[in-house]
Amino acid sequence: MSAGLDPGQIRHAFSRAAASYEAHAVLQAEVGRRLREQLDEREFTPQRVLDVGCGPGIGASALRKRWPQAQIIALDLALPMLQLAQQRAGTPATFACVAGDAQALPLAAASVDLVHANLCLQWCDDPGLALAEFRRVLRPEGVLVFSTFGPDTLHELRSAFASVDAAPHVSRFIDMHDIGDGLLASGFRDPVMEREDFVLTYADLRSLMRELRAIGATNADAQRSRSLMGKTHLARVIEAYEVFRRDGVLPATWEVIYALALAPAIGQPLRTLEGDVASFSISNLRGSRVRR
Repeated sequence: MSAGLDPGQIRHAFSRAAASYEAHAVLQAEVGRRLREQLDEREFTPQRVLDVGCGPGIGASALRKRWPQAQIIALDLALPMLQLAQQRAGTPATFACVAGDAQALPLAAASVDLVHANLCLQWCDDPGLALAEFRRVLRPEGVLVFSTFGPDTLHELRSAFASVDAAPHVSRFIDMHDIGDGLLASGFRDPVMEREDFVLTYADLRSLMRELRAIGATNADAQRSRSLMGKTHLARVIEAYEVFRRDGVLPATWEVIYALALAPAIGQPLRTLEGDVASFSISNLRGSRVRR
């Protein structure tokens, strides 16, 4: 389930975009709001909540308002984003900010009741590893809720570049069915997934590309070209994108996938590469007898 991404480029892009992110991340904020609506029908009060890929802390702040008595932990790979989240948390801090990678969470096993990750998974070089980490830190029957981008995202931009050269210019995104398989392979139970398309419009391609840069959503493909794009090359891409123009504007599609899943209860096996591993409460083992 590897995405073939460059983690250094991802960290650099989001660090550079920290100051401009919130002003341009209208879609990301709306997707986050809809993601948290997935929790409306669940009657539970988590004691500890982890917001993975917190960015400037928009989601962590919303989670704090939803559960004012819970401990909220906001985690991000880009330190400038985390600094903005700390400012939003205030003094004294209303939520904790932690630097870390979704694929190697700096938390103890079975220490979190809810993992929330809004549009973070698609930036993991190995999303399967991130899902395994989400499973590891969740307590038995804990809740995972996340959103990510599907492969139809920015298909217009991908097509325009593909008509000019064969190099990858748009990051690749994972299919919803592969994400569902990844959840099951990581040991999650009862996954519920939904798909939704958003179409944003722009006056021209340069406006779209400026916005992508402002939110850090630049090309992170490990096989991308490192050289700067020349004016002639860009002009050909701009011309190729024009075939999508409708009603005077250029569309940009974002395929959003929402997922909710449960960590297994105590005693249910955790699936690993080595096989199923079952866990049991120590209290259930006390007083047990071995029959000969």
